[in-house]
Amino acid sequence: MKNILFSLILLFLAHSMLAKDVDGYLPLDKKNPVAFGGDYIRYQGKKIMLNERTFFVDGRLTKEITDKYPYAFSSFQAAVRQLKDGTPDAPMTIYLAPYVYWIDNPDDEAVRVPAGGGIPYGMEVKCNGLRLVGLTNKPQQVVLASNRGQTQGAVGNFTMFHFIGNDLSVENLTMGNYCNIDLVYPLMPELNRTRRADAIVQAQLAICEGDRIMARGVHFVSRLNSCPLVGGKRVLFDDCYFECTDDALCGTGVHVNCKLKLFSSKPFYATQGTGAVFLNCDFEVITRERQFFTKVGSAVTMVDCRLHTVQSPLYVGWTQDPTPDLKCYQYNVSLNEKPLFINRLKPANTVDMTGKRVLDAYRLVHKGAVVYNTYNLLRGADEWDPMKNKKTIEMIGKATGKKYTAVATMLTVSPRRCELESGVSTQLLQAQVLLFGNLPTNAETVHWSLSPEDAQIARLKVKEDGSCEVSGHNDNDEAKTILVNASTESGLQGTAAIRILPRYLEAPAFTNLPRIEWEEKGVLAVRYELDLAGRADESLITWYRCTDAKGSNAIPVAVSRLNKPEQTYRLSSGDVGYYLMASVAPKHLRCHAGQTESVVCAQVIRTTDVSGRDFMTDFRNFPTNYQPKIIPGFWTVDGFKPADTAAFDWQPDPAGSWMYGSGVDGASGNWGLLQAAKGARLLYTPVADKCAGMVVSLQIDPCKTAGQGFGSATGQYLDLYIQFDTRTLTGYGLRIVRTTKYDKAVEFILMKFVDGVATPLAEPVASSCYRSTCSIRLAVEGNKLTAHAESNARTADVTDHRILPIVDVSAVVEPLSFAGMGIQHTGSVGASASLLKEMKVEWK
Repeated sequence: MKNILFSLILLFLAHSMLAKDVDGYLPLDKKNPVAFGGDYIRYQGKKIMLNERTFFVDGRLTKEITDKYPYAFSSFQAAVRQLKDGTPDAPMTIYLAPYVYWIDNPDDEAVRVPAGGGIPYGMEVKCNGLRLVGLTNKPQQVVLASNRGQTQGAVGNFTMFHFIGNDLSVENLTMGNYCNIDLVYPLMPELNRTRRADAIVQAQLAICEGDRIMARGVHFVSRLNSCPLVGGKRVLFDDCYFECTDDALCGTGVHVNCKLKLFSSKPFYATQGTGAVFLNCDFEVITRERQFFTKVGSAVTMVDCRLHTVQSPLYVGWTQDPTPDLKCYQYNVSLNEKPLFINRLKPANTVDMTGKRVLDAYRLVHKGAVVYNTYNLLRGADEWDPMKNKKTIEMIGKATGKKYTAVATMLTVSPRRCELESGVSTQLLQAQVLLFGNLPTNAETVHWSLSPEDAQIARLKVKEDGSCEVSGHNDNDEAKTILVNASTESGLQGTAAIRILPRYLEAPAFTNLPRIEWEEKGVLAVRYELDLAGRADESLITWYRCTDAKGSNAIPVAVSRLNKPEQTYRLSSGDVGYYLMASVAPKHLRCHAGQTESVVCAQVIRTTDVSGRDFMTDFRNFPTNYQPKIIPGFWTVDGFKPADTAAFDWQPDPAGSWMYGSGVDGASGNWGLLQAAKGARLLYTPVADKCAGMVVSLQIDPCKTAGQGFGSATGQYLDLYIQFDTRTLTGYGLRIVRTTKYDKAVEFILMKFVDGVATPLAEPVASSCYRSTCSIRLAVEGNKLTAHAESNARTADVTDHRILPIVDVSAVVEPLSFAGMGIQHTGSVGASASLLKEMKVEWK
């Protein structure tokens, strides 16, 4: 017993001597110590000499020590300033002791603004052959940290690192942007730091410009747009951990033995080229009901992956709205330990690699053991082998008589989508087989095919070079979309979607020219007859206001859309004093529009012809033509940059600000008026420019689904104007704005406008109701300005008591006589737009 005790004492003394040098250095992690000897470090029994290409960093080193030893540093910044290019065989290495290293000073109150626009970076690192190594067996003990994001300490998507150079390796550490998550550091609790803000914003980690990027045993933690080493040509993540929400992951990454915690439904915005690969990875899914991988449909491959969730049931798809040409690959994927077929509602987008040779590109079995073929995926043209399994792969190939080092992973077809006219045009399709990393190969023959149904209206002609000519013979009246399938013996698949039009006929002739008649009081109708040969009328009818019976100075006031001729026109007070003209371009579903015939109402519109003053539209017939003038009775359709957005670098596109179309994401399946550019504005100037009171009711479908409404809190809002002078931009309104306070809510603020300058009239109200469909009622009645807003969407999943499900807000105001109204949108467009579905304006 005494001998054992004596041996333990000797072991303790030896351990203490090893971990304490002559300068009094003591390791922070006593259980896994680092020893510092001035010109060397010792870790896990290995002595590492420090030199001009081998640095040591410990945030607890004193200035006296760092002055004495030229290759020891107390800050990451000081070490980076001394970097020299390394090579794959002799890298420039920075060893980091356990500590929290702030790449950007979290106590600096200055807002980070990017030089010359673009991205604000915490640090730019230009170095080839750079290796960053945490001296720990727990990556969370060596932390490279920042805590800034879009509108929270920065203008733009703050990014901690910008790495420029090839052959970057990051090992055994954490890269964290703690803008919206707490930094907890048990090894030294005084380094803990509370998140900058609760509202989740774009807070990025690292963007790379280079090739051969590797992370091993690294934790990447942030939320929105986390960007872990994104941008590299070839990127390997081995045994890494990720926490993120949307638009976050590396679109070219090969992930092996990784764990991912997904807090929202689209961790990729999009992948690039041959896409992202996951081999033997685990996903903890926090999302409810539906989990996707990409926001924009693009290539993803899953092999031996396991999804885990407590949310049941959970639908898992590649992307929310996959197009027929999307092909993603899977093998042996499970959800809560049960087999999972991804994208089961549209199974044609998924290629199950079971029993197909294409699986060899990712996974081999040798002597009962699984070997992931990362050499095949990452070798490129320079034989990169970061997992050191080239010899193993070649040995397996030699044993089986097969080659596993050049197995293709993608088959592309271009164009992916197009249309052709039967008997008139053809379409040439090109196929390309790619090795991972977008490297073309001629190792496989491509086969082209049609389904039996599609073969009835299309023919394929395969040319000597392997391309395929498609011709159509659609004798039906309606166009039909066919799928041309490409495939290889290994199991690769590609698809092109081609819309086969019937041969166009001549436009139908008028058998009776257009004439305008009264449909009923307040409603005009244009009557005409066409030789449609039994087909439905799809004529394009546009109504104009003109200044005389000759059709002079015509301004469009209603148009035809969705193949429905606008044969009637409801008069409004704005029509009084004008002549109405209807132009008819004859058309059915099997022809282009023919020669337009126009007719002008013989009499000017009088006040007695109009049945009421109120206005209502679903925007289906709303002209989106650029109309910048302020004219009584007309809409001003343009773009405008309000003064309170001056700090944000964007310019309006007045001539292209609005479009009619279908929404996406939260507005999917709905049609209405959409912003096509930032600053989109509508102003209505009534003929009677005075009123005692007004009510504006708006049905709106935001494309954003979580209640945040807009792309970011960068001066992005929607103003709904009421009792508004469109000439001086003076009146009242309701502002719906995304702020830095919330990531799943917007604020509703009653506003007063004087010469375009907005002033709040009441405290803002935060709400989650800005989701499809949001119903808004804004009214001026007497001396009260009131707003009510609510949504018919499912109750939002929010716990913040400040966020209300319904908005009711009011303010006492000085009555104005102005009668105009309008909408100003300063937000991003596309997936951040808001679809105007229906509007009603009432004047008192």
